[in-house]
Amino acid sequence: MDPLEALGDAHRREILRLLSENDLPVGRLADALPISRPAVSRHLRLLKEAGMVAQRTQGTRRIYHLQREVADAVRTYLETVWGAAATRLRMMAENTRRS
Repeated sequence: MDPLEALGDAHRREILRLLSENDLPVGRLADALPISRPAVSRHLRLLKEAGMVAQRTQGTRRIYHLQREVADAVRTYLETVWGAAATRLRMMAENTRRS
């Protein structure tokens, strides 16, 4: 899955937000979300396929963490795209006001 496609779901975005604060096991993520634990696992699988999260084993638990390099690349891309769009919108608004 493409990282930008992975961001298309609100639950996956919330999982990424939570993982940006702390590394967490599935159970803690499920406790913080209004969806079932199996649904959280499915979202984590998709995020792993997109390269946005990874896991490590700690005893019998899987601890998930954000892959900062991929998250930073996505952020940079979005800032570039939206930054340019925001500049064009600001210029259009300024030119419209003057007319």
